[in-house]
Amino acid sequence: MRDEEWYLLYVSSGHEEQAKRKLEQRIKYMDASDKIFNVVIPTTKEIEIKAGKRRTINKKAFPGYIMVNMKLDEHSWDIVRNTPGVAGFVSTGAKPLPLAEQEANTILQRMEEAPAEVKMTFKEGDSVRVTSGPFIDFIGKVDQVNLEKGKVTVLLSLFGRETPAELDLLVVERI
Repeated sequence: MRDEEWYLLYVSSGHEEQAKRKLEQRIKYMDASDKIFNVVIPTTKEIEIKAGKRRTINKKAFPGYIMVNMKLDEHSWDIVRNTPGVAGFVSTGAKPLPLAEQEANTILQRMEEAPAEVKMTFKEGDSVRVTSGPFIDFIGKVDQVNLEKGKVTVLLSLFGRETPAELDLLVVERI
């Protein structure tokens, strides 16, 4: 029987990194590395397109929460509970309840997967400027966004008419 399990902790939203760092320091200084093994901020990877550049960012999957892998006893519980920035364990009673093993594995697996979501700084109806290609510096309105293809249909004003042009997501920027 394995006695180390994953627990979910409440922390101040936006201060997950700080709470993780303080907890790791307490584990080191209180010599609890044999009871508290791992502290993780659950994140997911997203592709963000900004200013015509595609980059992968880590986004917090559960803002205000961190996960800790530990053997629960009075000493380890006290170390975690009294860490500055940690509000407490997520549980229904007085004693912390661990995450189900399948649930913890699903969260950890999602962190390792390749980014699936594309985050853009514009949406349908927004005004955009073309940054490269034959329509460079043209301004138009976004008509459709196709994330699967990585394309956007923009209505450009050509010869006094609105003409749809299918462009790559990387060559348009919001204005």
